[in-house]
Amino acid sequence: MRTRTAGQAYTIREAAALTGLPASTLRYYETVGVIGPVSRGETSGHRVYDEEDLDQLMWVACLAATGMSVADMRTYVTNGQLGVQAAQEQIQLLTEQERRLALEAERVALRHRYVRLKIDYWHAVAAGDSARTQQLSKQAAALAAELTGTTQQ
Repeated sequence: MRTRTAGQAYTIREAAALTGLPASTLRYYETVGVIGPVSRGETSGHRVYDEEDLDQLMWVACLAATGMSVADMRTYVTNGQLGVQAAQEQIQLLTEQERRLALEAERVALRHRYVRLKIDYWHAVAAGDSARTQQLSKQAAALAAELTGTTQQ
């Protein structure tokens, strides 16, 4: 555990509220080594977070919000303590996360297009526009094949 510096101290409940991470997640991140051991109160033995802990938790929360794996977050935090000698690995780690997010964004955009197409289809059905309905149905079938990774027959 780190030596505590004078300053504001926060309970796990307060740290959870300030970071948006549930207390169970804070405990889990400490257990699996995403964050280092947190200081404990001298008499209570309860976790006591300081400003430095909260700062680290905020950027860990941001990494988690990107969907980064726990293993990658652990590596990122460890590398962060190494500074310049870990810069290339940090760049590689973040570049890979960026690639995963770009792929996820493409998938979301495709699903969005499919839903928009189905909305248009049902508008055409409601309007009695059978020509438009057939056209949209063909487009939806092609998009469905793309969504599911199957071939259209």
